[in-house]
Amino acid sequence: MPRFFHNDDMGKLVLRLCVGVLMLFHGINKVLHPAAFDWLAQTLSGVGLPTFIAYGVLLGEIVGPLMAIVGWRARIGGLLMAGNMVVAVLLVHLPQFWSLTSQGGWALELQGMYLFAALAVMFLGSGRLALKPD
Repeated sequence: MPRFFHNDDMGKLVLRLCVGVLMLFHGINKVLHPAAFDWLAQTLSGVGLPTFIAYGVLLGEIVGPLMAIVGWRARIGGLLMAGNMVVAVLLVHLPQFWSLTSQGGWALELQGMYLFAALAVMFLGSGRLALKPD
């Protein structure tokens, strides 16, 4: 195999960009459509949690992804995104945790992919192709 295919830093960049950009779209949606943000606050209130916790989604869906995308403190960005996904699963998707889709896939495969990709960024760091390599 050519050396190009043995590039850990390029793999880390692809992973950071993929999970960061895709997660960022969710955060931008909540900023552009306040009803989505209000729904989250109501959901938190419905389980007895203070509504101000909804602002944490801005960390997990905007700040964390931007940190991962540019590669500045990417491990912390990965942690913020992973934490966001744990809260999303516990708050919204827990009833589907043991469910399969009609096609046989896990009902939470998208949420799982975001969570585990964010954990990979957290454990791997940014690599050398970053604003501030770690």
